[in-house]
Amino acid sequence: MTERLVGKKAPYFEMKTAHGDGQGFGKVTLDDYKGKWLVMFFYPLDFTFVCPTEITGFNKRMDAFKKLNAEVLGVSTDSEHSHKAWINAPTAQGGIGKLEFPLASDMTQKVARDYGVLIEEEGIALRGLFIIDPDGIVRYSVIHDLNVGRSVDETIRVLEALQSGGLCPIDWHPGDEHLSV
Repeated sequence: MTERLVGKKAPYFEMKTAHGDGQGFGKVTLDDYKGKWLVMFFYPLDFTFVCPTEITGFNKRMDAFKKLNAEVLGVSTDSEHSHKAWINAPTAQGGIGKLEFPLASDMTQKVARDYGVLIEEEGIALRGLFIIDPDGIVRYSVIHDLNVGRSVDETIRVLEALQSGGLCPIDWHPGDEHLSV
């Protein structure tokens, strides 16, 4: 059984990355996001079918994430070299194009395991998404089956609700009333 992460300190990570522009490599740690909100999402594999729809969907909404002081980080168990090749491959050949956020490599599978999304027997991650607050506390998590993509709009809505500081009823959006107790 996986330990609950919501409300607890996010498991520390350090991973190699491919820069979203496809031009180089880097490294990312949890500490890099201190003082910012982090939307970290796991996906199964590069060069697959549902994953590009999610990754490009997050990329199209980067302005909304930036306005919310949030960074985005995509993670899979592929290598940073695979990530770079995927970013740079023509879209007609399954490429995803340039991104405004990095793709991290969890080849050791430690991060996926620590976040409770690793499918051990396959060595890949489920579609897990985590919102981590500026103090490094996991405030939201959702885990999907491999065949179902996530909603970027819902991710932004939840991030806005978390940042609002109030009690937010179902389908709450900025400008809606908070619940009063």
